[in-house]
Amino acid sequence: MKTNHCKIVDCTIRDGGLVNNWDFSVDFVQKLYAGLNEAGVDYMEIGYKNSPKLLKGAEEAGPWRFLNDDFLRKVIPQKGNTKLSALVDVGRVDENDILPRSESMLDLIRVACYSKDVDKALALVQTFHDRGYETTLNIMALSNVMENELLEAFEMIKDSSVDVVYIVDSYGSLDHNDVKYLVEKFKTHLPNKRLGVHTHNNMQLAFSNTLVAAELGVELLDASVYGMGRAAGNCPTELLVAHLKGTRYNLRPVLDVLEQLMVPLREKEEWGYILPYMITGTLDEHPRSAMALRASENKDKVVDFYDKLTTPEVNFDK
Repeated sequence: MKTNHCKIVDCTIRDGGLVNNWDFSVDFVQKLYAGLNEAGVDYMEIGYKNSPKLLKGAEEAGPWRFLNDDFLRKVIPQKGNTKLSALVDVGRVDENDILPRSESMLDLIRVACYSKDVDKALALVQTFHDRGYETTLNIMALSNVMENELLEAFEMIKDSSVDVVYIVDSYGSLDHNDVKYLVEKFKTHLPNKRLGVHTHNNMQLAFSNTLVAAELGVELLDASVYGMGRAAGNCPTELLVAHLKGTRYNLRPVLDVLEQLMVPLREKEEWGYILPYMITGTLDEHPRSAMALRASENKDKVVDFYDKLTTPEVNFDK
């Protein structure tokens, strides 16, 4: 399997922050960056660059939810080879909060949207491109996008300035055949664009789906250390570091990060393959209902949960 073209984007702080409300200490993030840099990981997504004034509950979240450039300079005074990335959501970012790249710690800004907002996302991409950043467009919940919507999106994307277009398995419901189908479709309609993949582990397929995409030429591979990410989590960074052949990655620094930071954190926070997330994955649904179940006293009542999700009249009342 040829993977020399691949680059790893570690999303532990950004996607993992959805688990603990971005409550990571500066020391934690510094150690993680140092470990990823030593391991040769290409990008670290250090959080969201959304704007607090456009979101509710901003004051409760940790600083990685709304990255501040001055704060970032203190956190990572010495940048290594690992580039820094941040994600923004359409409708949640004020573009005036984004400095030109020459004045920023960030190298890559990724814009996430649903298929109906691709035009708005591309307008943001253009702004960030003009300010000197590498850019990606991440179309979420692809498993729920109709064919005609996707074709309309491709028409807008193909001549845009975006560098990389992402195939995102938001609900962790895709298998290798779906990934293959989507990669081939994206390549056919966007022949001049590089591709990325972002997987979730609801059905224990995040790693294998990422490898399938890599084998088909997808370049940017999202992952997180110990798979830490919303609900069922993501493809584990350590597996990609260990598995991608003929690359310059080094596993030992990632194991060090796992031992020091992630294993203790997993004792306090829950993420990863858990039955309710498997159920929403198999039903191709957003994991919010499973997350609510895990936060309730009935957290292990999976048969009842499954029956609720698969009974038509219950769905009708939701």
